[in-house]
Amino acid sequence: MEVLTKLRKVGGSVMARIPKEVLEQESLHIGDTIKLEVKKAKISGFGIFKGMRSFTHEDEFKGQIEE
Repeated sequence: MEVLTKLRKVGGSVMARIPKEVLEQESLHIGDTIKLEVKKAKISGFGIFKGMRSFTHEDEFKGQIEE
């Protein structure tokens, strides 16, 4: 199973949170030994401006020409 999570500082250590759904699906319990594969995720900005109207031809030149 693949999960994205953020690293957090806890005291002098760094922690990666495992969602409850993953714990249940994989039947994991406190004290279990697990193996992690670590890869830095490349987050896409696609869809970040959801609901924003499309750019118009006038928007392309706004601020570049004197009105």
